[in-house]
Parts: sequence; C-alpha cells; structure tokens
Amino acid sequence: MGDIGFKETFASITTDALLNALMVVILASLVIMLVQKLLPALAGKLGGKLRLYLLASVPLLRLLIIVLAIVTVVPILVEPSFENMVAIFGALGLALGFAFKDYANSLIAGIVTLYEMPYRPGDWIEVNGRYGEVRSIGTRAAEIVTLDDTVIVIPHSLLWNTLLANGNDGTDNLMCVAELHLDPNHNVARMQQLFRDVVFTCPLTKTYQPVIVTVSATDDAMRYRLKAYPLEPREQSRFISDLTARAADVCAREGVRMVSKRVTDAD
Repeated sequence: MGDIGFKETFASITTDALLNALMVVILASLVIMLVQKLLPALAGKLGGKLRLYLLASVPLLRLLIIVLAIVTVVPILVEPSFENMVAIFGALGLALGFAFKDYANSLIAGIVTLYEMPYRPGDWIEVNGRYGEVRSIGTRAAEIVTLDDTVIVIPHSLLWNTLLANGNDGTDNLMCVAELHLDPNHNVARMQQLFRDVVFTCPLTKTYQPVIVTVSATDDAMRYRLKAYPLEPREQSRFISDLTARAADVCAREGVRMVSKRVTDAD
C-alpha cells in the first residue's frame, strides 16, 4: 500500500509538468544571478549604512527566491493534497537528514544567521583567528576577504561553538588602533597631545567620532595606543600605517626613541 501511495503521489508528473518546473527553476536562477550582480554593484557606488543594507539584503532575497521557487515547483509536479505534501516533504527530510547531515547543520545555521544577523556583507569580522570583510553570505557558508586579499570560506555551523568578533556591526564605524612603544624618559603629557594632533591631522580620520590616545607603562617602555575611526572601514590598513608613520615622525622631532620590543599586556 505504501508503494502504491508513493506512485500515486508522482502520477501527475508529465513531460509538460517537468518543462514548466524547469522553466521556474531557470527563471529563479536568473533572478538570483541578477540580484547577486546588480545589488553589490549598486552598493559599490554608495557609502555609509545604505551600502551595508543593500549588501545584507542579497542573501535574504536569495533565500526568499529559493523558497518561492520550491513552493511554485512542488504543486506543478505533484497534486497539492495534504497526503502528497506529507509524502514529499517527509522523503525530502529523510534524504537531507541522512545524506547531508553536515550540510543541513550549516544550512540551519545559515538560516539562523540570516535571522539574527551576527554579521552582514560589509562587516569586518574575526572567526578562529581569521579576520576580514564579509564579501557574501550563502545558505551554507560566508566568504570573507582578508587584508591580504585572501578569500576564506567560513561554514555557518561554526556559529554554534565559536566566538565571533564584529568590528563594525552593520555600520561604517570601525575603530582602528595604532600602537607605539617609546622609551620611558620623555614628557608623557606632551607626547599624548602630539599624538592626538597626529590623529586629527590625518586626512583619513573621521574627526566627528571619538579620538582617544591611551598610555600605559610596561617593564621597559611606555605604550601608546592611538584609537580612531577611518573614513571607510576598508581604509583601515592605510589608516593605521599613516598614523604610525606620522607618530614616528613626531618621535624623531622630539628626540624620543621608539622601542621595538613587542608588548602583550592587556589594555
């Protein structure tokens, strides 16, 4: 009886039905490709939050199109009765559960990611020591591009048990830190003020955001941390390099020796 019911479920599949279903799949694929090309291209011409919102809408639109395509295709191939729907989705669930366990785990995590949005395209994140900008978010994994222009694919399933750091969290504000270690024998207050001037005179600084210069003493140096926001998160490497170079020039003019030893104390 079970085999007869299963055959009856697919009795409505004809050549015309298959062609119609194929047309729906092709149309959905073309729409997805169009969305993935046009929206990032449009976002690239914009700045600020609007760019991030457009990039974040790409995976949501892709998921919506896929769901609509499935909802459209199934009634074309199978008579839309309660029994048939239970049979189809039950068989599909079993197939996915046994054959694609890991993929299904990442897929579910991807849906959670699209809902909770712990990161979005345009965010700068660090996962398992890998830091970069989120380039795209798929149903199974996200792609990030590191500062060295390396593409890394991160499965969404890592969200279940991995710490994630998000530098700008959906905004265009990304704090950067330029760190210097100086010989202790100098006027700390003066150097602190000079370093603040360095940050404000840098053409890449977003001057309406906070600018902070902290100083702490270590065993053999005074550690300065110049904290500020670049105009664009993508300018962070250039921004930190420019701040470091300008601060080094200040040290040379003031006759303060820089210490090259790496210090790992907490802030």
